[in-house]
Amino acid sequence: MLTARIAIVGGGLSGLYGAALLEERGIDDYVLFEGRDAFGGRISSVPSFAGANCGASDELPRSNRFDLGGTWFWPEWQPELAGLVRDLGLETFAQHEAGDTLVDASPHRAPARVRGFGSSPASMRLAGGMSALVGALRSRVSTSRIHLGQRVRRIQINGDDVTLEAEDSRGYGTSCRATHVLLAVPPRLAVTTIEFSPALQETLSREWHDTATWMARHAKYVAVYDQPFWRERGLSGEARSALGPLTEIHDASAPGGDAALFGFFGVPPETRARFSEDELRRHCRVQLARLFGPKAAAPTWDLVKDWARDPYTATAADLHALSDHPAAPSPRASEGLWLDRITGIASEWSPRFPGYLAGAVDAASRGVAAVAPALAAPTGPLEPDKPKSDQ
Repeated sequence: MLTARIAIVGGGLSGLYGAALLEERGIDDYVLFEGRDAFGGRISSVPSFAGANCGASDELPRSNRFDLGGTWFWPEWQPELAGLVRDLGLETFAQHEAGDTLVDASPHRAPARVRGFGSSPASMRLAGGMSALVGALRSRVSTSRIHLGQRVRRIQINGDDVTLEAEDSRGYGTSCRATHVLLAVPPRLAVTTIEFSPALQETLSREWHDTATWMARHAKYVAVYDQPFWRERGLSGEARSALGPLTEIHDASAPGGDAALFGFFGVPPETRARFSEDELRRHCRVQLARLFGPKAAAPTWDLVKDWARDPYTATAADLHALSDHPAAPSPRASEGLWLDRITGIASEWSPRFPGYLAGAVDAASRGVAAVAPALAAPTGPLEPDKPKSDQ
């Protein structure tokens, strides 16, 4: 059995940032479990020829990666995340918005062309996609503390400690004993997929279950081209459509990289589930051709990422939930056996930016700040369990 003072559940932005903050405070007695085989959670940046079975993308030009999850941040509005980006030395650029916007409101009329407008404050992106942020944080976390491909299934109070039980895709288990747990997975996902023993406080469990997971209902489509031909026509690449399947479309190109468009599906998850990915891509290409002309019908490659089909993001309850950014629930128990045992640090627990990338940074900062004082005393690691023959 593994032992640590802190167990982090989830290797997305909040989990990795939480681990990095612990390291900064000189607290290296922690473990991090991530159920996926890669870090990032709801951050996913794919290379431009991912459809060609390229495999690992670490050696590809950073300009040729496209975000399927979190994409933007706003430095003026989200200074802590902006400061982290600067501290990590990551390159940023503004979302391309120059040119007109297309509005497609009726199947009986051609899309209307209207004057575009820039975001205020500016929407910023990262060279290499948001996965560049994940990779930079990963480099600050001890490899020996990380357990990829291990999804936590049970968290149990065991005397003065908490025991976590995780398993890989083949059902092989790993156990860990800790004094405190930082939950870096969304609240609803936590109470749906993790067994807590004893059960969480009823009001807390209900509050977490009623908190919608940002991105869980969403799907994104990316189409990559040799040239940003829409710009030649004075178009920004932005479009709004009442016809779908994409309701909101943006230019996904990065400086020095391939041209691309991406859009958010307006079709609900239960409807999308009736179509294959090939069918969804075909419908998207037809729509882009209607908006931007025949060149849009022939991308060099295209891809759909449906987060509603991702078992590490969505639950059955998310398929019928609201898709707005949720109000932040309580991150910890206020009484009972779970008091001072577990703290939520995923983005949804941020009172300032729930569901946003900045929310993951905010919630992780708050969570680590809350538990760090109790870890200040150098008590050393937990003693490992003795073999039964020695007990």
